[in-house]
Amino acid sequence: MRLALLPLALLAAPAMALSPEEITGATYDGGTVPEGQSGLTFKLQVLLDRADISPGIIDGYKGGMSESALRAFESREGFEVDGLLDPEVWSALGGGEADPVLRDYEITEEDASGLTEEIPDDVREKAEMDRLGYLRVSEKLAERFHMDEDVLIGLNPGSGFSAGETITVAVPGDRLDADVARIEIRKGDRRAVALDGEGNMLTSYPVAIGSEETPSPSGEMEVAAIAMDPTYSYLPDENFVADGVEEKLTLPPGPNGPVGSVWIDLSKPTYGLHGTDTPAKLFENRSHGCVRFTNWDIEELAHMVGQGVPVEFVE
Repeated sequence: MRLALLPLALLAAPAMALSPEEITGATYDGGTVPEGQSGLTFKLQVLLDRADISPGIIDGYKGGMSESALRAFESREGFEVDGLLDPEVWSALGGGEADPVLRDYEITEEDASGLTEEIPDDVREKAEMDRLGYLRVSEKLAERFHMDEDVLIGLNPGSGFSAGETITVAVPGDRLDADVARIEIRKGDRRAVALDGEGNMLTSYPVAIGSEETPSPSGEMEVAAIAMDPTYSYLPDENFVADGVEEKLTLPPGPNGPVGSVWIDLSKPTYGLHGTDTPAKLFENRSHGCVRFTNWDIEELAHMVGQGVPVEFVE
């Protein structure tokens, strides 16, 4: 059962938590980014986000999501695609002249309201709830600022994440406003690429795709419908059985629901593009055949597509 008995901020922060000073003081003098977590990688992730190439979560860790984002940026901008930071790429991202990647934010009463007290594990119990909302203020704000929740907490030691408190947050890019003419789900890269009418990359997002047991589809289909804040139809006869529950159920909406905050329905029955309740595990988990995005990425994409937009699954 997913509980919210105590704010995470009241628990011990991660032992190797990044500090604001490490992030703001990070500089790039050549070479590759450090292994593990670093202020430089945090800054790089923010700059990629601002360049409309999603790193997934901003957490400061060198890993699959941020490296795939770097390759996507290199591809769009015409650089050698190797996923390695170099002075040319850093300059193209505006690294030396970038605005601060952190800022102060005062938590509002609205931020601290509308939380869900707990979310049960059992699918039948979830179906009895009114909403599968955020469990903690820190979780809610981490998604708003495209951050990993543990990193947000680590940047603000001692914070109770209560209304009126001022905390430190990342400064990601604004939501992209464009017309997407085509989407490619590039399975090998684990990225979803949005293209304009001339085939140019507008943006790229990290995604979770299906496993060998429950693979994502192949070929081309199209967007059939878009649902914001959707309910979820649990159909064990058509999809999969969870918790031994074999009857059809409708789960309530919310960012912590099985499809997150958006469902983009595809013309192939039962398949869609959707959000997730575990953005930090996007590159670790596999889906049941659909394509999972972070909630903030799928919300951005949903505002740029319409019914009939082609979606191709590229092997």
